[in-house]
Amino acid sequence: MKVIGLISGGKDSIYNLIQCIKNGHEIICLGHLARPDNTGEMDSYMYQTVGSEMIDAIAECLGLPLIKKTLSSKPLNLELNYEETKNDEVEDLFQLLLEVKQKFPEIEGVSTGAIWSVYQKNRVVNLCERLNLTSLAYLWERNQKELLMNMINDGMESLLIKTCVVGLGKEDLLKTLKEAQPKLFELEKIYKINICGEGGEFESLTVDCPIYKKRINIKDYDVIQHTFDPISPVFYVIIKSFDIVEKN
Repeated sequence: MKVIGLISGGKDSIYNLIQCIKNGHEIICLGHLARPDNTGEMDSYMYQTVGSEMIDAIAECLGLPLIKKTLSSKPLNLELNYEETKNDEVEDLFQLLLEVKQKFPEIEGVSTGAIWSVYQKNRVVNLCERLNLTSLAYLWERNQKELLMNMINDGMESLLIKTCVVGLGKEDLLKTLKEAQPKLFELEKIYKINICGEGGEFESLTVDCPIYKKRINIKDYDVIQHTFDPISPVFYVIIKSFDIVEKN
């Protein structure tokens, strides 16, 4: 199939692109719902918004056209099985996919990085059914320990850019998956966290991977404390400057 890759910039959406290619599909373009300018972390039910400022750089690294819209709605329909709901944040994604179909009528499939979130998966499937597209989620229900190790071994250089669970903190920001892996495995033993962050434990930013034609070097950033919970305060990174460099 010819496919649009819905990307947040995190490890899951990028790694699913790799799986699509391995399974014979062709990535034609990328799609992203960006957080509004001058807006901090939005805690969306559906989308990763932290790291959104890097999405154009990621599209350049992938060498693919990017269709980007600004997230303008909020979650209104919180039922597990989604039905079309006016002004719900899911409809922002519908409008993006509709634009993609108009610009790239050959598109047949939609790549997403869903692993365990039935809430998210059901919404993507709903949109695909309405637009006569096929949802491609190769990470779905994968064992999370195995999946994280596969990402590391396959050369996914993804950095933690948000931490929001007991045991992860400011000191873990910008660690690679490989650097964070021992701690994530230990926290899974103690607190039963989702190792791949599917419970919102952390978010990531992919600065290099096997399908990038260029890589991102982060030069400067700010750390924002989003919540002040005494047990699990939330921290995230805003990238202020970076270089896009050729790969050897």
